[in-house]
Amino acid sequence: MSLFAELKRRNVVRVGIAYAVIAWVVAQIAEFAFENFGAPDWVLKTVVVLLLLGLPVILVFAWAFELTPEGLKREKDVDRSQSITSQTGHKLDRTIIAVLVVALAWFAWDKFGTESKPEAVAEPAPASEVQEIVRTEVSEKSVAVLPFVAMSSGPDDEYFADGLTEEILNSLAQLPELLVTARTSAFSFKGQDIPIQEIAAVLGVKHVVEGSVRRSGDRLRVTAQLIRANDGFHMWSENFDSSSKDTIAVQESIAEKIASAMDVILDERKREAMKKAGLRDVEAFTLYQKGIEVYERAHGEIDTIDGLRQANVYFEQVKERAPHFSQVYLDHSDLFVHILSDDSVNAYREIPVPEDEVAGAYAIAIADYEAAARYAQTPDFRSLTEVDLAFVSGNWRGLGGRIERALDAPGCDDSNWLSIISDIFGYSERYLERSHRILACDPRRSLSWFNSARSALRLGDKVEALRLAREGSATAPGAWLNFELIRALVANGLREEARQEIASRIREDWMAELLETLVLAQEGDQVAFDKAYREFLTTESGEELYWPMIVSAWGGHREEANRMAAIIDQHHFGSVTLAQITQWCACGGPWDLEATPMFAAELKEGNLSWPPRPVMEYPLKGW
Repeated sequence: MSLFAELKRRNVVRVGIAYAVIAWVVAQIAEFAFENFGAPDWVLKTVVVLLLLGLPVILVFAWAFELTPEGLKREKDVDRSQSITSQTGHKLDRTIIAVLVVALAWFAWDKFGTESKPEAVAEPAPASEVQEIVRTEVSEKSVAVLPFVAMSSGPDDEYFADGLTEEILNSLAQLPELLVTARTSAFSFKGQDIPIQEIAAVLGVKHVVEGSVRRSGDRLRVTAQLIRANDGFHMWSENFDSSSKDTIAVQESIAEKIASAMDVILDERKREAMKKAGLRDVEAFTLYQKGIEVYERAHGEIDTIDGLRQANVYFEQVKERAPHFSQVYLDHSDLFVHILSDDSVNAYREIPVPEDEVAGAYAIAIADYEAAARYAQTPDFRSLTEVDLAFVSGNWRGLGGRIERALDAPGCDDSNWLSIISDIFGYSERYLERSHRILACDPRRSLSWFNSARSALRLGDKVEALRLAREGSATAPGAWLNFELIRALVANGLREEARQEIASRIREDWMAELLETLVLAQEGDQVAFDKAYREFLTTESGEELYWPMIVSAWGGHREEANRMAAIIDQHHFGSVTLAQITQWCACGGPWDLEATPMFAAELKEGNLSWPPRPVMEYPLKGW
């Protein structure tokens, strides 16, 4: 008898097939379970290795042993005339068929259920309908926690008061019954003497919490009140006298009493979630407020890299004191993401970042994202963090499914990268829906309006994009929102108004010249465009690769765009930078995919759609 015939007789082949199919199903279920429970990557890898090691073991076992009516026996001890291997083989056949049915069902559910293909562009919602979603659908159980006023003048008392406020805000945000205004919007009224009714109207809430903090030595007095906005009625008010070491207990008591006054039923699970939401360390939340102050200035008032370095001095102290605080890792990572992004496009000039800092930036950024995901306080926040980690790390396999899960996360949290990757990979409609909820929670955050307007324009709703950009510019002005306002004007054919806005709103010369090239590209005048393009290349941003590549695509300079894309593609952060360029260009594919083999490989691994649709006509761009 041949070896293969003997393998078949002993059912070794059937056992191998059955094991392979069962192992595949186990691996798929394990991947799904571990992702949802937030297990580290090494856990799944260990399971896969064990399953692979098990295959030769099971094959040897099938060869050496036989199942008999009396149980397992060594094959050499079984009388061939009494062997029941054929019966066992039929049972294995049925097992294989059953497991294959399960495997096919799982594959179909995973492929077409959880990771659906990017949606076709649907008819956009009318502007009036979006307005209703964003503004008028105000829950009775909605509240804004305004920054508590520091009534004493110690060196850290204001930071202490801000930290106490944010701890209360974060605790309340864990209650699904409540719509809680985000920190950015609530703190935008700090130091302003504005009536409660007016603040509530701007923030779209029914209730407002305000208070004060006074410290004298170790003594602490906190006053807090919950106010019904429509009539100014104090639904609850209380003074808390304690020592500074009891600050956490005071904060927890305030949050619970506010929730009770708003008829939220608290059980132990909710109380535990509220306790886990914050830093629970007075020194840590004071340091965090100092870091956030510098962090926010680094994104507007001061040099970004230097400002983020200063902020990280505080964030690193917070990490040491409160190592399980997820958000601080995301904040800390921003410096290193900026370093990597800048390094990937600065091929023509040196940047003021030490080489050793550039060399270590990637490892630190990934470690920060991994820690943020590991310590995420809720599964939803973990989904948002993990989609960022997958994108930044270049692990794009299954990225579409991660995007879907992140978009499904309830609440008002957003991730650093979700808006970008949702738009360029075909999930703009889903993100725009999510952005309505984010706007309701955070209407005074310029980035919220910017992301919404950008997604609306990506979907082809030029009128709605312009409405969002205009309303956002009036509510929460910002430099990048100005950019999107001008792009929306150009998309709507309002080029002269766009030029007026450039003259009145844009303060940086390089951005003004950049936006002028956008207007000229849309007008289709190649000679005028090329002149403006050459002028732009003499500005500070024209010396790098990022914006020149975008402008090259707008103006139809295909070879130049491909050349710059190929340079960026060679950088280990290149795929992330190219994705950002694609989003800002909003012109379909800004380069030919063949010019960027690394980026193309990432797209293939993630089974992601390409290219994205352009948001407007670019007459000079022929591809």
